[in-house]
Amino acid sequence: MNVYGDAVAVLDRWRAPDDEQRELLTTYRQHLASRPDGVFRGCHPDHITASCLVVSTDRTQVLLNLHRRYGIWVQFGGHCDPTDDSLAGAALREAVEESGIETLDLATPEPVQLSTHEVRCGPVRPSHHLDVRYVAVAPPGAVPVVSEESDDVRWFAVDAVPDGVDPPLRRLIFLATVTPVRR
Repeated sequence: MNVYGDAVAVLDRWRAPDDEQRELLTTYRQHLASRPDGVFRGCHPDHITASCLVVSTDRTQVLLNLHRRYGIWVQFGGHCDPTDDSLAGAALREAVEESGIETLDLATPEPVQLSTHEVRCGPVRPSHHLDVRYVAVAPPGAVPVVSEESDDVRWFAVDAVPDGVDPPLRRLIFLATVTPVRR
């Protein structure tokens, strides 16, 4: 299966936990139904992206990166590549590339959250990332490395994330650390 087919299948079987997530799910499904290129960067104005929040094994810390272009603390993630087989695989690939931690494991093969945000750069505006968010667990003692896409990569206690972290990411942190993510 390719990443587009996987995205359709994942979103068809995912059960949104609330009305806001159900609305986003409907939007994402409609997007994919109308755009066979909807998982790739070249799809304008909007496209599906895959991201991954990295948590410590004991779920007391989260690993965030200070995004070089946007200057804000975010989870790892980005665009799907034509070589990706799945959304989960794309999210995990991005997390490994951007964190430098080679031994991450997905907490669950299913997404934990959907979140849409405006893209502040690019050839068409307004445009949006239709982000499908996963959670990965880092092994004990994992030491991150700053990639080209980040100004910093750092562990934060769950109750001490930086100011300016947006509400959807705060919710993802809650879902990944306070609420057990099923395996």
